[in-house]
Amino acid sequence: MTAVRAVTDSTALTQVSAEAATGALDLPAPAKRAAAHTPVLNPGVATPAARAFALPNATAATQLCAAADAVASAQACTAYAADGGRAAQASATVHAGGARPPVKFPKGFLFGVSTSGFQSEGSFPDSNWTRYVDRKAYGIKDRYVKAVDFRHRYAEDIERARRLGVKVFRTSVEWSRVEPRRGVRDARELAYYDDLIRRIRAAGMRPMITLDHWVYPGWVADQGAWDNPRTSDDWLRNAAFIVNRYRGMGIIWITFNEASQYLYHEFLARPMNLVQLSTMRDALTKTHRRAYDMIHKVDRGALVSTNVAYGTVFNALFDAAVFNQVTDKLDFIGIDYYYGANVQNTTAVHALTGEFWRIDPEPEGLYYVLKNYQRRLPKLPVYIVENGMPTDNGRPRADGYTRADHLRDHLYWVQRALADGVKVMGYNYWSLTDNYEWGSYRPRFGLYTVDALTDPALTRRPTDAVPAYRAIIANLGVPSGYVPKRRPGWCSIEDPIATCFGKVPTPPAPYQLSGGISHLPTLE
Repeated sequence: MTAVRAVTDSTALTQVSAEAATGALDLPAPAKRAAAHTPVLNPGVATPAARAFALPNATAATQLCAAADAVASAQACTAYAADGGRAAQASATVHAGGARPPVKFPKGFLFGVSTSGFQSEGSFPDSNWTRYVDRKAYGIKDRYVKAVDFRHRYAEDIERARRLGVKVFRTSVEWSRVEPRRGVRDARELAYYDDLIRRIRAAGMRPMITLDHWVYPGWVADQGAWDNPRTSDDWLRNAAFIVNRYRGMGIIWITFNEASQYLYHEFLARPMNLVQLSTMRDALTKTHRRAYDMIHKVDRGALVSTNVAYGTVFNALFDAAVFNQVTDKLDFIGIDYYYGANVQNTTAVHALTGEFWRIDPEPEGLYYVLKNYQRRLPKLPVYIVENGMPTDNGRPRADGYTRADHLRDHLYWVQRALADGVKVMGYNYWSLTDNYEWGSYRPRFGLYTVDALTDPALTRRPTDAVPAYRAIIANLGVPSGYVPKRRPGWCSIEDPIATCFGKVPTPPAPYQLSGGISHLPTLE
């Protein structure tokens, strides 16, 4: 009997393992001994896993690996030798519903950083959010002061991003700054944005500009905000002005940041009744659709989208309310992923109280989310517009999990998604610096940390994620052999079919990164 035959279910693979152990399968003696230790797999798993332990050398491991690979429907399998030749492992792995081992990011992959105007700029003019802060609306805990003063320090922060090696710098052009009164343009603030975008491009980065990151001028609030049909026309008029001013500059346009969260925050801060909420939802979807057409008419060749805030069990509701109404007006799927949930990790509930630092990260959830949206809209590439980890006022997590761990773990799973054919075109880390998190400075997301309330100099101090991100970008991926610090959990809400009824996903044995793939869409 030869080692190569087509077997696609776990029962057959277990049988082959038994055959190898008893001598019926033609394998070298060391491999036969290892096969005897192959675990019995859960029947019905579509792409089963086989492991061989305690092999005396890497050659024997490779031989078993070749057999297991053929048996397990050509799943990737590698071997390594431990120090002193004491052990080797081989595995045809099943992780996160059948993911293959990582591949390198393609050279055109868009690594980036994200910020937003109101959260970082400081010195902010009259707007809905300055009013919410002034009257201490729901959820407001800290005064705004100067945020991290990006308005006057943007040049140095752009240089920090350049040194990371990123290709995209996301920020927003704030309506409240450029049109402080209806029909009146602020030349000084426009000059600021002119220079901001010029510097981003001069640093070799592509601007990603959000037209509405939940903030609108005070005069819009006075006319009823999104309750008033006129607001949509005013919004589009301002958007057309901005797009026309910066057309032809290779900008990636985001119309509305996280429309579902826009609705949620307005509902709490204004507050709004359900009729107003429904009116605003309809206005946002219709305005995005009109904006998409306008941008393509004015800035030919531009990419336009809106980003989805992934929200575990509430995601289906948000998608039904907003995202599903605009899927034909997207050039890519923009995803913001911060946390997931599974049977072993229900800490995502802390998002409801704003205590994001109490959530245990679920890095593999990003893989499930990418696969989910790719299945739904297979023709569109996916861009991770935001991903990051908050700490409690800059203090280390009690479990020792660092920002660098979080970054590497999540990008590892993006590489797994790429290996499975998901068309991921870019990834932005949120955020470049700590900022004002919609009422509080307590959640710290920054690659560079800033003590906004206690340090008058607003010093930018690098976290351990700065060298980690720089290395990932330079090497087009996490190191070969990287095993995620955060182990995948069982029965994930993001993909219950694959994770509740199949084998519990586990990280792979050490591997060697295969070469990058070239079929992904790039913007170069």
